[in-house]
Amino acid sequence: MLEEGFIDTKLKADIGESAVITELLKRGFNVLKPVGDRLPYDLAIDVKGKLIRIQVKSAWFYRGAYKVDARITKTNRRRMIRKYYNETDFDFAIIYIQDLDIFYIMPQAIFSSYKSEISLVETAKRQRKPKSVEYKGNWDLLF
Repeated sequence: MLEEGFIDTKLKADIGESAVITELLKRGFNVLKPVGDRLPYDLAIDVKGKLIRIQVKSAWFYRGAYKVDARITKTNRRRMIRKYYNETDFDFAIIYIQDLDIFYIMPQAIFSSYKSEISLVETAKRQRKPKSVEYKGNWDLLF
């Protein structure tokens, strides 16, 4: 059993992936799940006979905003390795904010343009809308 209030990063990723799969299924998509975690994407969907590869990311709250690392993070017993995604690694990233049950659907080029960290501010008090707002709940991008 987990300590109260503590979710490790692997569990957070599993929860996010499950939420994305559930949401895609609710929206009528056929979802494919690769075996293992050796591919640079987490899921695929079949859209009119074309496979769309999806990388799922879970956001965490830190200093007033939800954050997502826009890089690949691999760990082994001795070290953590971070590198940038290639443009051919996936077609879309779907970012899940568990606390708010919100999804951002970003094309790969937009997601990778952030380089290291994406900040998603979910307050109504902002004077200027962030560029990420057009991807919030925009499931139509997958068609």
